[in-house]
Formats: sequence, C-alpha cells, structure tokens
Amino acid sequence: MEVNSVDPYEKLNLVRNPDGTITRNSIAPDVPATGEISDSDVLTKDVPLNEANATSVRIYRPNNATKDSNLPLIIFYHGGGFILFSAASLPFNELCVRMARELPAVIVSVDYRLAPEHRLPAAFEDAVAAVLWVKTQASDKSNGEPWLTNYVDFSKCFIMGNSAGGTMVHYAALGLQKLGSDELQSIKISGLILNQPFFGCVQRTASELRKLNDQIVSLASTDLMWELSLPIGADRDHEYCNPVVKGLSESDIEALNSQKCLVYVGGEDPLMDSQKAYMKMLEESGVKFETYYDEKAYHAIELFEPEKCQNLFKAIRDFIY
Repeated sequence: MEVNSVDPYEKLNLVRNPDGTITRNSIAPDVPATGEISDSDVLTKDVPLNEANATSVRIYRPNNATKDSNLPLIIFYHGGGFILFSAASLPFNELCVRMARELPAVIVSVDYRLAPEHRLPAAFEDAVAAVLWVKTQASDKSNGEPWLTNYVDFSKCFIMGNSAGGTMVHYAALGLQKLGSDELQSIKISGLILNQPFFGCVQRTASELRKLNDQIVSLASTDLMWELSLPIGADRDHEYCNPVVKGLSESDIEALNSQKCLVYVGGEDPLMDSQKAYMKMLEESGVKFETYYDEKAYHAIELFEPEKCQNLFKAIRDFIY
C-alpha cells in the first residue's frame, strides 16, 4: 500500500491561523464578470444573494439567447471541499461558461460561505437560499433579475454541483422539502445533478486506499477538508459527510423522488466507493436515479481535461432537455 506522504496544507496552499481561520494562498485566480456589454459568447454578472452573509451569485447567459429562448436554469454549487474556491474561480467559471454555451442554459453559480470560518451546515443553508432567491425573481416579472425573467423557463430548473457542490445538492433538496411545497411556487425543480459528490466515512474505503496520494483528492486532503468543515468534534461518520449512517427518512425519500436525479461517478475517483454507498442507500430506499459512470474519469476531470468529458456533457444535456 502507498504511504500517505501528502502534506495537505502544502498541497492545498493553506496556512492555518491561531484563531482557527485559514489563509488561502490562491491556487486558482478569480475571473471578473464580463458585464452586459461584451463580445464574449457567454455574458456574466455578479448579483448579491445575502449581504449579511457576504454571499452572491454569478449568472451566466449565452450572448446569442433571445427573450423567447426559454432556456433551462441550472443552479450550480462549485466544489472545493467546502473550504476552497468561489464562483469566480477560474476552473469553475470556465465550466459554467461551457455549460451555458454548449447545453445551452442559464447558470446561477452560488458563491457560498466557506469553512472553517463558516462550518457546515452554512453552505447547505446558502444552497437553499439561492434556490429561494431564484423563486423570488420568478415571482416578480416586473422587478425580478432580468437575466432570469427574460431568458429562463422557470418550469425547467435544475440543481447541480460537483464534488462538495454535489453534496450540497443532496442537502439542498432535503432542506427545500422541509420548507414545504408552497415555498417554491413559481418555479419547478425538475432535476438534481450530483457530479462526483464529496462523501466519506471513518472506515477507509478500497478506492481511497488504492488512490491514497491522488493528485486531486488525496486522503490527507479530504481528511483536512472534513476536519475544517464539519461541526467541531464531528468525525467522518457525521451525516453531512456520510449520509448512509443516518439513512433517509420518509420525507427525505419524498424530496429526492420529487424530481429526476443523475449521479456521475468516475472509476479513477478515490471517492467512488462512498458515492456507490450513497447510491446503494438511494436504491434501497426506493429513490429513483440515473447513473453516468466513466471508468477512466478521475475526480473533477471536467475542470482539467474538458475535452475528455464530451459524453458527460451529452448526458447532462439529455437529462435537462
């Protein structure tokens, strides 16, 4: 077996501060929004979500869209182990640009609060808040965000996330269920897309041990991410990390069955076994879902080698159209 030789702080370019916060020395630059006037094929702009929490959304709109396009809307949560990146970070900005252009769709990418400054469930709360923000825009055709009200078919809203963002999709669906169906009048959540969701457990899985020093999600890095993001004192069998321990209640099952669900799994992803355990829980609970499996895909491959993800984009396109 490989020796766990990765220093996660060095790998992730982090410094832990005495007050429990972390200094993030950027491993990916932020990209400014294009604004309304641009020759880019996808236009972007940033809009506040919750000023008290310093959260926002970045909206992506195909430049060639017309006001009768009636495009589907994807509410997107970026990855980063709950501790890294933003909606403006280069790899996620490029991914959302590509989705907006190629699907096509309008994307609302959520700049949510990060741990350890804001431990879970803060990110899950922000995930729900973003969906409710979209609902507010749809409810007010006169004063709502025009990039949504003019270009979006609100009966075709999807919630999507990759890695930690995929985990957020699961908990956003459960959180929205608790609010009741009346809360989401004026929009319809038509599907959930969990792209290589970030789950784990105390027991080391075979896929984790086989890829112990993985370049993207080494075991040392994921241990650190969970240590910094879970409630203080919790371990990797906490429900936020390992939902299998608690299982699904009847209302959870109803929430997940109220729309389509797509789970993407990569055969070279160290998190694969935890994702399979999650899908087994769904199956045994009677939750219907689709799986897209790519035997050769490593974690977050769509960020590093998008040219190898044409089939994934086709699966997403087929799912939302």
